[in-house]
Amino acid sequence: QVQLVESGGGLVQAGGSLRLSCAASGRTFSSSAMGWFRQAPGKEREFVATINWSGGSTRYAEPVKGRFTISRDNAEKTGYLQMNSLKPEDTAVYYCAARKWGNLRDYASDYDYWGQGTQVTVSS
Repeated sequence: QVQLVESGGGLVQAGGSLRLSCAASGRTFSSSAMGWFRQAPGKEREFVATINWSGGSTRYAEPVKGRFTISRDNAEKTGYLQMNSLKPEDTAVYYCAARKWGNLRDYASDYDYWGQGTQVTVSS
């Protein structure tokens, strides 16, 4: 079992940066792949980024490539999403997720554990 708590969201101007954190509890975090998803009002939850159990492999959604960086610290049981050059269209609730297996996945249905979400608002 893994419990996840996101933090680091807030209000930022376009072009600014935020760093989201995802603190995990549970023995299996270091063997779990992690992902970040987001959901804007009136829209479906969408994939943002994923990282494998070791941190050696990552994948990003096209809209965030080159601007966002996913990382993890297994010793600290924490995952991160560094978001640079933010745009108003990045405004959403951001969720971190973990899966029982260590390999990458882009689909929300492949994840077993979810945080409560943190709001990111980018003003123009």
